[in-house]
Amino acid sequence: MKAAKIAYKPVGMALGALSGMVAGAVFKQTWKIIEGKDHAPNATDEDRAWKQILLAAAIQGAIFAVVKASVDRSGAIAIRRLTGTWPA
Repeated sequence: MKAAKIAYKPVGMALGALSGMVAGAVFKQTWKIIEGKDHAPNATDEDRAWKQILLAAAIQGAIFAVVKASVDRSGAIAIRRLTGTWPA
């Protein structure tokens, strides 16, 4: 296994946890702006419409994907700078 790939494993895991927390906070603030409520609907919220539930899920998914891609890419760049090799 390449040194860059080995070095990236723990970095990737830590960044993954961090990105999940960041994405969760961004989504919470985004939903508060959109709906004016502190929490987004769950799929099982009986009093929420399908439109609200699906909109919340779509926005949450998009935010998590963008944050994860940004963090993964930044981590790979950092490993390349440290080791000189891209962690493929």
